[in-house]
Amino acid sequence: MTTLTRWEPFREMATMRDTMERLFDEPLFEPTRLWRRPLDEFRPALDIAEEDGAYIVKVSVPGVKPEDVEVTLTENALTVKGEVKEDKEVKEENYHLRERHFGSFMRNITLPVAVDANKVEATHENGVLTLHLPKSEEVKPKKIAVKTVVEAKNK
Repeated sequence: MTTLTRWEPFREMATMRDTMERLFDEPLFEPTRLWRRPLDEFRPALDIAEEDGAYIVKVSVPGVKPEDVEVTLTENALTVKGEVKEDKEVKEENYHLRERHFGSFMRNITLPVAVDANKVEATHENGVLTLHLPKSEEVKPKKIAVKTVVEAKNK
């Protein structure tokens, strides 16, 4: 059995108007991040994970030597900066395609809690910089023993 609905021209026009507004509000295509950023800007990808009592930060820095990376920690703000050096072996006019980025980079990360700067460890292996950032003892949760009323009165 089919249901008949009454045709309402004003509702149809409102629906068409809404559709046209959405058409002009939304971009026809979304350019990739590569097109939107300047070609000389290099931002290495990074991952931040939280473990019990520490943060693990992994930064992809392929082709960067460990001595070309500088890591600083100020309170709970982590800064990783360095430079990807350009190959000088091939002349500019001999390239058919260039997608690798060169130049200096810097990433700033604000951690949710304070980190113990004296216990931070940094390792560099296979183009990945791994930072182990232990949380400060002041921000770690403390377990509080619950006593009975009788134990508290005896002390």
